[in-house]
Amino acid sequence: MKKPEAVRRHLPTSPFKARTEAPRKHFAVGDRVTHDSYGLGRVIGVEGDTAVLVDFGSRQERVVQPYAGMYNL
Repeated sequence: MKKPEAVRRHLPTSPFKARTEAPRKHFAVGDRVTHDSYGLGRVIGVEGDTAVLVDFGSRQERVVQPYAGMYNL
């Protein structure tokens, strides 16, 4: 006989925060973005879910997943 698997559920009144994954960021060609280090730019290429190529005016940078510091405008 198998043991039942423990199910952990988060109660809204719990003082502990539930562990949730951050929503994945999605970018498409032509999107305007801002990056904490490089500034404003436009997405010029998408490599699946692994990386995006962004034109920041003076330079082009390949930014890889999890796209830390980069946000859609």
